[in-house]
Amino acid sequence: MSKKLFVLAGEVSGDMHAAGVIGELLKAAPELEVFGIGGQKLRGLGVELLYDTAQMSLMGFVDVVKHAGFLRRVIRDLKDAVRREKPRAAFLVDYPGMNMIMARFFHELAIPVIYYISPQVWAWKEGRVRAIRRNVDRLLVIFDFEVEFFRRHGIKAEFVGHPVIEQLAELSSLSREQFFKKHNLVPETRLIGLLPGSRRQEIAHMLPEMLKAARLLSRDYRAVFLFGRAPNLDEAAYRGWSAYRDLAVINCSAYEVMQYSDLALVTSGTATLESLCFGVPMVVVYRTGMLNYLIGRQLVKLKSISLANIVAKGLGSHERVVPELIQHEASGAQMYQTARMILDDPDMAATMRRELLAARSKLAADSPSHKIAAILQEYL
Repeated sequence: MSKKLFVLAGEVSGDMHAAGVIGELLKAAPELEVFGIGGQKLRGLGVELLYDTAQMSLMGFVDVVKHAGFLRRVIRDLKDAVRREKPRAAFLVDYPGMNMIMARFFHELAIPVIYYISPQVWAWKEGRVRAIRRNVDRLLVIFDFEVEFFRRHGIKAEFVGHPVIEQLAELSSLSREQFFKKHNLVPETRLIGLLPGSRRQEIAHMLPEMLKAARLLSRDYRAVFLFGRAPNLDEAAYRGWSAYRDLAVINCSAYEVMQYSDLALVTSGTATLESLCFGVPMVVVYRTGMLNYLIGRQLVKLKSISLANIVAKGLGSHERVVPELIQHEASGAQMYQTARMILDDPDMAATMRRELLAARSKLAADSPSHKIAAILQEYL
């Protein structure tokens, strides 16, 4: 009987991280059949996708409620496929809303659950700890402080390192000088990055304000804006550009934005952690619907919302390496003022860069994808 593995990576970042592991696993076990939810990266490895990450890109409590019927259908279809295919193990990556439901289902079927990138129960929904203890067989975490947090709750967590470190090591890119030459930029040009997110809802909330800030910055500086488009989204997600055709823009990958920018405006999420790894000075911004914001403010118990500050300064710290603008503060005018403060103060920018790069060491580990693939092989 062929060996089968279930994988569930419901977001673009999860698809990328899961693909690194599955790629390593298929080198060792090319006969393995993998099915579940993922995106372009997993599809490229031959994974049978029952649903695509593009369909799963929901944001906030309100959006989840609106799509409750669709989500119930997804879960029902996944459970039917699992009963039919009988995988030897389940590899769940981030995406806790659905993955915790599926973890319980797999536990009931006595199918081992390997959970990679644990739910951020140290930030909110700490009650999920009991479900993790009961339903997850191996918990693989990407932040070193998580090991002690879960130990206090009677759970053995294994620090495997953050996959972004591994991905950055594989980058082959131009030097800054080559990038300037390629795009015919003069040396005094300021490169300002715009990273509005990878979900339609994020972009709808954040892109208009980022563009307002860009318009203001373009009046004060000889600036070119490096724009990171999400590979999973089509042109329709970026309708806000139409009124800003006068801006000098270079479309880039997210990593190019992080590598070459003098400063980046970054929507809170995984991108802030990736930006940390490049040491790029940044302004972290976040805005959502008012109901989502009010609910989230009651549930989230951290002093900072960005992973960059959490990793650099710790969970309970009031200090921040990079500024955060949340909800009504995340306006184009406030982004402009905060960005100017950093652009006009070389010492502030240098300190920010130095502290971010120093925090990068907290994420390091040798070949996490290879390590996780070896763990999965134990269950196949």
